[in-house]
Amino acid sequence: MPTVVLVGTLDTKGAEYGYVRDRLRAAGCEVILVDAGVLGEPLITPDISRAEVARAAGTTIEALVAQADRGTAIETMARGATQIVRTLFQQGKLHGILGLGGSGGSALVTAAMRALPIGVPKLMVSTLAAGDTRPYIGVSDIALLYPVVDIAGLNRLSEQILANAAGAIAGMAQAYEQYRPPQTAKPLIGATMFGVTTPCVTAARQRLEELGYEVLVFHATGTGGRAMEALVTGGFLAGVLDITTTELADELVGGVLSAGPERLEAAGAMGIPQVVSLGALDMVNFGPIDTVPERFRHRRLYKHNPTVTLMRTTPEECAELGRIIAQKLNQARGPVVVFIPKRGVSAIATEGGPFYDPDADQALFTALKAHLRPDIPVEEWDTDINDPAFARAMAERLAALIEAQAPGGWRA
Repeated sequence: MPTVVLVGTLDTKGAEYGYVRDRLRAAGCEVILVDAGVLGEPLITPDISRAEVARAAGTTIEALVAQADRGTAIETMARGATQIVRTLFQQGKLHGILGLGGSGGSALVTAAMRALPIGVPKLMVSTLAAGDTRPYIGVSDIALLYPVVDIAGLNRLSEQILANAAGAIAGMAQAYEQYRPPQTAKPLIGATMFGVTTPCVTAARQRLEELGYEVLVFHATGTGGRAMEALVTGGFLAGVLDITTTELADELVGGVLSAGPERLEAAGAMGIPQVVSLGALDMVNFGPIDTVPERFRHRRLYKHNPTVTLMRTTPEECAELGRIIAQKLNQARGPVVVFIPKRGVSAIATEGGPFYDPDADQALFTALKAHLRPDIPVEEWDTDINDPAFARAMAERLAALIEAQAPGGWRA
């Protein structure tokens, strides 16, 4: 029987949590109810009290009440709830976790969720689910459900949505408890992809799979890049095929898909092999065309679809990107090889395409080579990035780097 952990502020949302608990029990789940509220006494009896949560954070509930600082209380109880949740998981008493809340509750509960491994079912019913969800999800696999109405009492609409949430986490928890991952000795590779580099990544992935590797493909949307780098830092990946480094352009110019200033640094810091290319550095990403900042309205824009507008990077920006990439790769403690596709870094940057700009591309290539450490190999191909031969060559080079680094090879 799977166990679902409910974490929430029972001083304000006791009735809602009680309703979800009953639905979960009816669905055949054990339930552990954790109270992370501070303002008042819980409206229903928890299994783990708010005093225990506060102690797990290194304080007391009385001290938090005396402070009368809601922000500090939420942050402190989030730390305590995180410790409680980790312990329950380590004890085998957590097969899924569910929370309900607004901004404060969402911040508190999702902090605990993010501490759990990827794959553990996590569902947050949040009134913030329709806005900017990055602060809550981070690089975790948290599922968000928008409740339509505020979580403030039970009514025919909220009951249905909460019943759906209970059913969803019950099903996920049961699947998680029963699933046994296949035992495999295949090393994991991380690869980055965008729509305009999909043919390249697909061909490279297929070649790596033929060579005995398992490939995790990350969509280079900011979150994807951060997720891959988190797995690198966690020691999960044997190598990185960083074909699509486009997130660096968004970070430099001010697009909406930046992965942060540390992008392209984790593999080097961990010393694992990496093959790097320049995929989609011809573009910066924005939302619908009317959301493009005024200062960029005169630039070369391309309506990728109704919700995505692309902006061509200039020669000056490309030169700076080349310098940035070189500086990051120069710090690498492990093997690095750079592949340059001279006839276009994306599907729309080839001759005749809307972002075809040989001067900008050349500025990128020249700056990269000029600032790169002399011992880092650079392979220049007279193809575009989506040429199958180019893709297979990158895959085979990465496999060779991994085999050379691991004594006896990964399959010894």
